[in-house]
Amino acid sequence: MLYAQKTPAQKRVDLRTMLATGDIKQFPGAYTPISARLIEEKNFDGVYISGAVLANELGFPDVGLTTLSEVAQRAGQIARVTNLPAIVDADTGFGEPMNVARTIQEFEEYGLAGCHIEDQFNPKRCGHLDNKNMVDLETATKRIRAAAEARRDPNFLIMARTDLRGTSSLEETIDRIKALVDAGADAIFPEAMKDLSEFEAVCKAVDVPVLANMTEFGKSELFTKEQLAAVGINMIIYPVTLLRSSLGAMEGVLDTIASTGTQEGYVDKMLTRARLYDLVDYEAYNQFDTGIFNFEVPDLFKS
Repeated sequence: MLYAQKTPAQKRVDLRTMLATGDIKQFPGAYTPISARLIEEKNFDGVYISGAVLANELGFPDVGLTTLSEVAQRAGQIARVTNLPAIVDADTGFGEPMNVARTIQEFEEYGLAGCHIEDQFNPKRCGHLDNKNMVDLETATKRIRAAAEARRDPNFLIMARTDLRGTSSLEETIDRIKALVDAGADAIFPEAMKDLSEFEAVCKAVDVPVLANMTEFGKSELFTKEQLAAVGINMIIYPVTLLRSSLGAMEGVLDTIASTGTQEGYVDKMLTRARLYDLVDYEAYNQFDTGIFNFEVPDLFKS
């Protein structure tokens, strides 16, 4: 009720503990607090919060238009309702190294378990689009060093994302990945790998957890959990899956209303009232409210 039972500090410990096992973990993307609640109920390992999805939810494309305050506030709203660790997309860190440092501390304050910072210019582009502009290695490593130095909770996960594979060779991408780890990255997010062999090469090159982005309609094939585990991947994200599914359902019911004059033909595809009440823990709030306002006043306080 209200907030998760686990504190942000405990969720960060949980994230570090699960990654230390070496087993592969799945992080579906949540774009609303209630979707994070659903992810937890389905027994996933963690929650991912995509910068692209937060921009899309506001009606913007993923081109760096959202601000730190917008992302931190929404990510905090999502993180607060779940006992799962939540990782947020920090784009390019919302500025230069000092801005990156502030970004990390804001995310700590909002209860996130970690974030990733990428090596594109700002404004950035979606990682699965062409013609991306990449910063030089010095700029990329400065961002990660600033992030690592700024955190106050040593368990807050600093992940470095590189989009270099979209413009350079795999060998150059791996060289950059190694430099990002040396700069303080706790984990690596190699964006837009072309096949399983490239994921495997990254995993073999570093001794930190590696994330695979299984976004639909992207550069990478939608590999299974088992396929990715076999090449050494530790984390999988599904960043836009719930947003696309939700919008697809919304479009469907709107078309039904427009064509038939009623939503009746779509009701059997909807979440029921009882299921929705269950997800928001309606009964717990009802019991809490009753316990506060419907009580006997002891004689000592009667007058």
